[in-house]
Amino acid sequence: MKLTPLLSACALGLTSFALSAPAASAFCGFYVAKADTDLFNDASKVVLVRDDERTVITMASDYRGDVSEFAMVVPVVDIPEREQINVANPALVDHLDEYTAPRLVEYYDENPCELRYRRDMIAMSSAPQAMAMEEAAPEAEALGVTIEAEYEVGEYDILILSAEESDGLITWLNGNGYRIPDGAEDVVGAYLKRGMKFFVAKVNLERHSGSSMLRPIQVAYEDEDFMLPIRLGTVNADGKQELFVFAITRKGRVETTNYKTVKLPSNMDVPIYVKDEFGEFYKAMFTHQTEKQSGKAVFMEYAWDMSWCDPCAANPLSRSELRELGVMWLDEGGQGDIQPMRPGFGPQPVDAFVTRLHVRYDAETFPEDLNFQVTGDRENYQGRYVLRHPWRGDYGQCEEAGLYAEGLVERWDEEAKQLAKLTGWDLNEIKQKMADGGYSAAAINVDLPEKPKGSWWSRLWGND
Repeated sequence: MKLTPLLSACALGLTSFALSAPAASAFCGFYVAKADTDLFNDASKVVLVRDDERTVITMASDYRGDVSEFAMVVPVVDIPEREQINVANPALVDHLDEYTAPRLVEYYDENPCELRYRRDMIAMSSAPQAMAMEEAAPEAEALGVTIEAEYEVGEYDILILSAEESDGLITWLNGNGYRIPDGAEDVVGAYLKRGMKFFVAKVNLERHSGSSMLRPIQVAYEDEDFMLPIRLGTVNADGKQELFVFAITRKGRVETTNYKTVKLPSNMDVPIYVKDEFGEFYKAMFTHQTEKQSGKAVFMEYAWDMSWCDPCAANPLSRSELRELGVMWLDEGGQGDIQPMRPGFGPQPVDAFVTRLHVRYDAETFPEDLNFQVTGDRENYQGRYVLRHPWRGDYGQCEEAGLYAEGLVERWDEEAKQLAKLTGWDLNEIKQKMADGGYSAAAINVDLPEKPKGSWWSRLWGND
């Protein structure tokens, strides 16, 4: 039995210092903030676990409102069996979101005179460094709608529907309380022409706990195509939508094949004041970067081996959490819950690689569904932004301290330019906010050497 769930990302019915920078491969530092999906209204979250042709999809709803009015309509290729459908703990998706979120880290500059002393000591040393369904409306057959299967899964009643025409299916759905928005006929019809069926879920109030949070729905299936449809989510969309895809594989990162996949700018030093407005910074940066790509790119925000993180916005997911999300290969070596030990190193790493993708889309910029491929690239990447707190001692204490103070002014100027480049914010306003916080030449109580003017040709183009 193969099943290809074609998810509407906002499913119908949902409003779903060191003196030098550290090596990129060893970030270290102190994690101080994260930019997770909560910064965006109506952000849809999907987890895709993929291994060869096997896939488990977890669809998390951001629905807010009366649960009796909730409905999810997802196109599928085949009819899933009851055992292929599950209801998951929403904390799993939240944990994965926190673990992969773009992050802010901070470093504290050391006394440059002490750094000189340590370098001198090292130079003198030769030591190495080391749904049960509600009764179908009587007109279903007349409308060309067939109920292929019906299941009770947790608090949901689930139907699998087939139909002859989009008009008949939409009429039946609206008549049974699914509130399909106007303009859905063409998109629904396109899926029907491909022989698709529809996975429909509603909340059964008698089995619902009364919580305002709806648990994610999971489906396990096999199919050679690795894709995620988003066109249905544009039918009733009020402007552009946010979609976060968390893809877990054992081979490497995931990328889109029919749209450009772009790494979000990362490892940038930003002004200290960004710490107090990291959410605003991140949203402005994402908007600016999206506009630079004409709104037609999928952004990679994180790609990392699940065994570790540096710095960690949250702990890596445990084996049991990964298993609940559908990571089916963890038990195939016969280990079960036992995580093998490596002498002197602790537990064997978990063979799971996670990619976080973020896309802002509408029908015009993303007219096609998302097609993916699993690559063999296991290079670690994360959206990471750095705060470097200056040393505030006596800049006349040693020669290195004076040079450090001179470098601070240049560093702050570069941070301001970097922030303007990332976000599109006004450079003068950024510099003023930095000066107000004490991060400008006026804040350094030392006479700085006059900067050489440079050659006449370098001054022509501002390269001095």
